[in-house]
Amino acid sequence: MNTELARFNMIEQQIRPWDVLDPLVLGTLSAVPRERFCPLAYQALAFVDTEIPLPPRQHPSQIMLAPRVEARLLQDLQPRPTDEVLEVGTGSGYMAALLGRLTHRVISIEMEPQLAAQARENLAAAGIENVAVREGDGLGGAPDRGPFDIIVLSGSVAQIPQALLAQLKIGGRLATIVGAEPMMRATFVVRTGENHYSTMQPWDTVTARLKGFDEATRFSF
Repeated sequence: MNTELARFNMIEQQIRPWDVLDPLVLGTLSAVPRERFCPLAYQALAFVDTEIPLPPRQHPSQIMLAPRVEARLLQDLQPRPTDEVLEVGTGSGYMAALLGRLTHRVISIEMEPQLAAQARENLAAAGIENVAVREGDGLGGAPDRGPFDIIVLSGSVAQIPQALLAQLKIGGRLATIVGAEPMMRATFVVRTGENHYSTMQPWDTVTARLKGFDEATRFSF
């Protein structure tokens, strides 16, 4: 496979048609080697418009999101070089790597020990030094490192936990995918005041539920 051609085609044929046109985001997608974050058995699918399973796949959430979904989430978050970021659901570390290229510092939380260890290896191999991967339950976030300019939940949730909203700075943005199959919405929340938030749901998609975020009764929105 011609890796650079496949990467170029991914951007031109999948990502641009999804209205991802920000040159910083497109440049980051070109610079971060997505194939190095894919399991060996699935590297041929690294640039395909599909979700990729991650071993040990003990939960449906253990996937890499489709490239166009990752790209659109990034663009709509409008990351800045000074931003402090929290990601919940590290997976392979690819989304954390993209965020790391665009922001100041990233804390990423992963429940599965094997995935957390592999993500650290992937990030180190890609030369990403401003991402710290924590092993644990991301439901409560990382209050010891907050507040954050950006919070990303890399998967879907039934509702957004109040504990995570509370860790946004004023003006901070949270992104995730909210709902249940067959209808989910990309959801962006901006903290506009101490107890005030604005919400946008600009596009539809469907993806696996984040591990630990299954029960709507544990959330408030």
